[in-house]
Amino acid sequence: MPTGKTLSASLCLAGALIPLASPLTASAQASGTASAETPSLSRKQGRIVLDYQQVKVAGDEAIDFMGFHVHKQISEKVSLGAGVYAPLFKGEYGGFTAFDIGVHLRQPLASRLFATAGFAAGGGGGGRGIEQSKSLSGTGGFYKGYLGLGYEFADFSLGVNVAKMKFKRSAIDGTHANVFVEIPYSYWTGPFSRHGEPLSAADSKLAADKSGESALTLVVDNFRQLRPEGSYKGRLQVADLQYANYYARDSYWYFGLGVGVGGLPLYNHVIGGLGQRLQLTPSIALHGQLGVGSGGYAPELINTSSGLLVYPRLSAELALTKNLGLSLSAGYLVAPKGSSKNQTFGVALTHHIRSGSANRPSGEAGFNDSSATFQAFRFGVYQQTQFNIRYRDLVGETLQSVGLQGDAILNDRWYIPLQAAVGYTAYFGYPGYGEVLTGLGVQTLAGPSDRVQFFGQLMAGANVHGPAAKASAGLRYALNEQLALQAEAGRTAARSSSGGRFNADGIGLGLVYRFSVVQR
Repeated sequence: MPTGKTLSASLCLAGALIPLASPLTASAQASGTASAETPSLSRKQGRIVLDYQQVKVAGDEAIDFMGFHVHKQISEKVSLGAGVYAPLFKGEYGGFTAFDIGVHLRQPLASRLFATAGFAAGGGGGGRGIEQSKSLSGTGGFYKGYLGLGYEFADFSLGVNVAKMKFKRSAIDGTHANVFVEIPYSYWTGPFSRHGEPLSAADSKLAADKSGESALTLVVDNFRQLRPEGSYKGRLQVADLQYANYYARDSYWYFGLGVGVGGLPLYNHVIGGLGQRLQLTPSIALHGQLGVGSGGYAPELINTSSGLLVYPRLSAELALTKNLGLSLSAGYLVAPKGSSKNQTFGVALTHHIRSGSANRPSGEAGFNDSSATFQAFRFGVYQQTQFNIRYRDLVGETLQSVGLQGDAILNDRWYIPLQAAVGYTAYFGYPGYGEVLTGLGVQTLAGPSDRVQFFGQLMAGANVHGPAAKASAGLRYALNEQLALQAEAGRTAARSSSGGRFNADGIGLGLVYRFSVVQR
């Protein structure tokens, strides 16, 4: 049975980071180019938002949430975004995680002062144990509404909201102060249809001026618990998706979302911090990272207490190609307020996205136009309905989930999908159904004037029971160059460590944003 874990939902946020993966992310203002050509690259605006709040829990200690959100600006005053919440210091809520999507309004008032308002909804949950998670998290679905004021400084904004956060049929229901920090960012995108094409002279000049580096890393970590006090004494295997942005040539900040795929399905953590790279040779680099975050499982099983985690890690990376690296890592993950301590050993693949002269290899003179191309991505938000649900001899009610999907385009026919969803209705009476899957997709050829494209996907990953697989097929209908509607139908199967089998049919409907970034 599920334990209120929704940490797979945390990985949904990774899809929201795809636009940030452009190495052209910058806070500087765009400069004009002297080229007679019109660049196809265009500048987009967004904000990273960190917030902190303590929410009342009827009959128990308040739960404190640290939130991490990515907002994409769609007009001067309106942004859409996705976010994840996890506890840090209060109570025994380790492993509680919630994910939302929402709309954010920002109205200038006078000078640097502005007003904020917003509404978000999503799913999540957790608890000290399986039964307690039902009273703490209800069905898993929640909403948050807020109003507030903020003040702009040179590179960031500070503010406070009055917020209302409520989980359906849950002890979590309160109005509270919500302190927030906004960090603006900008990024540059090109037409989705130009995937694989070289840059024009005008785009090359613009890319060279806005050079940078970022990286997406998939880590498979093995956790060995040291003197565990919780009821689960075994090892864990965790898949961790990490985004890193280099603010200097070899220094970066990162944000990672981890989910259990072995040992305890959907163990999860959310960790961010700073990293430093030491380039030993052109093909070998050492990395040191220090991260702080939140995570765990039900504290009865793994004692992370309030959820606070500290994670130092070292890794050695070998360049396999110009932009792909393989690394081995070792680390130590500890819960300072609990008893959980873990030695970690991992293997990872990293995809570097670089552009501009600031990132050229030693000895290369200037920006190499011929080596830079457009790399296409898709990012979508979707609603999923699962029915004909069966686990062992049980038949479940229809389950509603919200999710995200990110696609990295390989060529005209093939792509790599990453799909994650979290339930906002109860699953066999418990909150917190979640799944995260990745694999390979194939699609029909579609020219710039074609509206309809058919696709099929075969993916593997995990859901609340353990290893899972999903086969699906559907179509996309292009609304314009950037937006498309997507509909799909599929079947998900999973198997628990005790041999229990899960099967469900599902349909989904989503809105897809299509774009490309510069890949050098």
